[in-house]
Amino acid sequence: MIRLVLFDIDGTLIYTRGAGTKAFARAFATQFGLENATAGVSFAGRTDSSLVHECLTRHQIEPSPENFRRFYSAYVFFLDHFLHELAGGVQPGVQQWIDELRSLPHQPVVGLLTGNIRLGAEIKLRHFGLWDAFAVGGYGDDSQDRGEIAAVARQRGAALLPGTLRDEEVLVVGDTTRDIACGRAINARVLAVATGGHPIEELRPHSPDWLVENLTQLSATEVCG
Repeated sequence: MIRLVLFDIDGTLIYTRGAGTKAFARAFATQFGLENATAGVSFAGRTDSSLVHECLTRHQIEPSPENFRRFYSAYVFFLDHFLHELAGGVQPGVQQWIDELRSLPHQPVVGLLTGNIRLGAEIKLRHFGLWDAFAVGGYGDDSQDRGEIAAVARQRGAALLPGTLRDEEVLVVGDTTRDIACGRAINARVLAVATGGHPIEELRPHSPDWLVENLTQLSATEVCG
């Protein structure tokens, strides 16, 4: 029985047509005068904090707390702007999964396991009407390391449940190989969906417990019931 479900955001719950990437680039340009700060940087499955650190150090700018604050204050503004400019949406089957999880007799705690900073996650999910579905989470401002974020998310979820939360009672849902890895880092079961940057052929060798093209192909009841 699954008692804690942790979802990745980008590529798993939603698609934004690159709103986050564009917001990153604009924030670096306006705050630090860097016009091509994100060129050649891979975003898939990364944490916001690790991306900011990489881009700053690449351009010989100190990755200080003050420079992180400067970046994030601009980033969240531009993120909201680009979400309204670009035609993103909710991934197939996501709303049905959330509804099914709510209807289970042993309703699990539903949370987030994401590299987004918390405010960025909230801005994205509020835009698509999903934020209130999640009771807890681990975020990119908890750590630069996805494995550590996973541990934080699990700990926060466990605090909302009675008794001891066993490994087999935790499910991580994600769309990248990094999502599978951070699920394994906390000994969770993993459902991989090919709705983001990795096709099924790339996800399969990493041996998730379930692997589907999208969440319409597998119900929450089948996995968590």
